[in-house]
Amino acid sequence: MSGLDARFLYSSTPSVHMHTIKVVVVDISARGVVFSHADLSALIGEKLHRMPMLHRRVVPAPYGLGNPVIINDPDFDINRHLRFRALEAPGGQAQLDALIGEITGTPLPNDRPLWELTIVEGLAGGQLAFVMKLHHALADGVASVAMMENAFITEQSDAASEDITPEPFPTRRELYRSSSKGAAAALRTMPRVAKETVVGTRRSRAISKTETADLARPFAGPRTAFNVALTPDRTFASLELPMPTVVKVKDAAHVSLNDVFLSLVGGAIRRYLGRVGDLPTQSLVTSMPMATRIDRHRLSGNHVDNIFVPLHSDVRDATARARAVSESSSAARRVRNAFGTDLFELRSGMIPAGLHGVMPRLWGMTRLANHLRPPLNLVSSCVRGPRGILEVDGAVVTALYSCGPILEGIGLNITAWSYVDTLYVSFLGCSASLPNPSELASDMNLELEEWVAQL
Repeated sequence: MSGLDARFLYSSTPSVHMHTIKVVVVDISARGVVFSHADLSALIGEKLHRMPMLHRRVVPAPYGLGNPVIINDPDFDINRHLRFRALEAPGGQAQLDALIGEITGTPLPNDRPLWELTIVEGLAGGQLAFVMKLHHALADGVASVAMMENAFITEQSDAASEDITPEPFPTRRELYRSSSKGAAAALRTMPRVAKETVVGTRRSRAISKTETADLARPFAGPRTAFNVALTPDRTFASLELPMPTVVKVKDAAHVSLNDVFLSLVGGAIRRYLGRVGDLPTQSLVTSMPMATRIDRHRLSGNHVDNIFVPLHSDVRDATARARAVSESSSAARRVRNAFGTDLFELRSGMIPAGLHGVMPRLWGMTRLANHLRPPLNLVSSCVRGPRGILEVDGAVVTALYSCGPILEGIGLNITAWSYVDTLYVSFLGCSASLPNPSELASDMNLELEEWVAQL
């Protein structure tokens, strides 16, 4: 396991669950035959060779001194990963969202591969929902999209697949040997990391001096209702935005789709916090994940960095906000690019794996997030999902949601995935940071409607 993957693994705490959520809603009406539980288990089992990471189990190094080892689980049993739940028919989106929140609030057990799939029945129209809980240590957004697309490829010869051969658990001696090799590799990398850090710092400072756009710094954002110590539970809401409408405002503002999304996030938050009397005069700051490897056929692992972007939530007009966001995000990318694409990953590999979790645990135990200024206000991400309609065994995918984790003091994650002609947006918090996620979703929908009306 890489240092960055290990960082995600060890950042889990009792109140911070470092898994991501993928929700796939399928229409089975055209299939003609109802899926039984046995049918669904068999169908999913047949697809697992296209997602080999789901067979792999994490084996920690002794005392957390080295990065964990990943093996093909010799005790793999798909039934340990499948759950079946039913909504009271006909279940609507609000009921499904509530169940997704409940599922997200339960951590993954670490005595098996780090994923779980809940199959939800009882949706209106006879639809099924597949709620996948996948640990961030296994895959980032790019790899998750690739895994999903690979699973839905119709022609077997066109899909990437791997024969899964169970492996024995490594002995303690083998784990020590692996840790030693990792430590030696980290030492060899140290001069490069030091050089690139110094050079990158000089370049980024030079670039910052020439930038006229607003740049966000860590701990520069205000404290808000979202920035509190987390509770273990999770709250969730979803929203569908028509892509033609989003593209319409994008073209009118002459910005990117991501800029429009961040402007909608800023506008929704402006409405939400204004209603509860907690809207700061200062702009909120979001962390925006940024892929460092965008090859579409990578099925596992994390190759990401992040940039801090002011949402310009202090700007009322949506178009003006989008243009300000565009300038700030472009400037933030130029500053970050001064460090190269893989420095964040290299730095993660320099730290003994077990130490990655020390600060998150201390931060959670002391509940200092209730008293100190947060490093940033929220996490937001807009991911390009599948552009073509996905089908599986006669069932058609009708909706696709995804969301990453929330962190101590950063109790809001808003993630958008595009699928065909719709932008599916997820809102994740906890009862302390986001007690009414559906209100924030409604605020974003209203923000887009008013934006279009002004064109």
